[in-house]
Amino acid sequence: MQRPSFSRALDRLEAASLAGAAITLVSIALLQAWQVFGRYVLNASPGWTEPVALILMGLTVMLGASVAVRHETHFRFGMIAEGGSPARRAGLLLLARVIAALCGLLMAIYGTRLMLDDWEVPMAGAGLPSGLRFLGLALGGLLILVFALERIAGGGPKPVEGE
Repeated sequence: MQRPSFSRALDRLEAASLAGAAITLVSIALLQAWQVFGRYVLNASPGWTEPVALILMGLTVMLGASVAVRHETHFRFGMIAEGGSPARRAGLLLLARVIAALCGLLMAIYGTRLMLDDWEVPMAGAGLPSGLRFLGLALGGLLILVFALERIAGGGPKPVEGE
């Protein structure tokens, strides 16, 4: 049975999110290595590496969190949801999905607002817009919202056995 095209599109979005998280994580390691090399070998520590690494860290965390929401491996109180009748479990699962969607919506809205409000301010040491610090929050929030809505609609990847 072939999955609907919307689910296949979200599969690609998930893969892009994972790839983005991996790329930003590797970039953080490389930036920190350059900072250490600059400080201890060149005796001239580059000032831009720390703020750029912080931007990348926000992206790494939020891209990874969005994938966790899609696979429902995000932080939750499983013991509360596992007990009780099937109807209670289904209701609590729906509630968890709605809460994830609302959190994603709020992060997307307020992350975008913070990013735009702070865009004109130059970031100390990097010369980039200071609003970039909130890019991960805005983008990750949007992805969390999309993936949580997919789960609410009954879609998404099948859970791994034993979870």
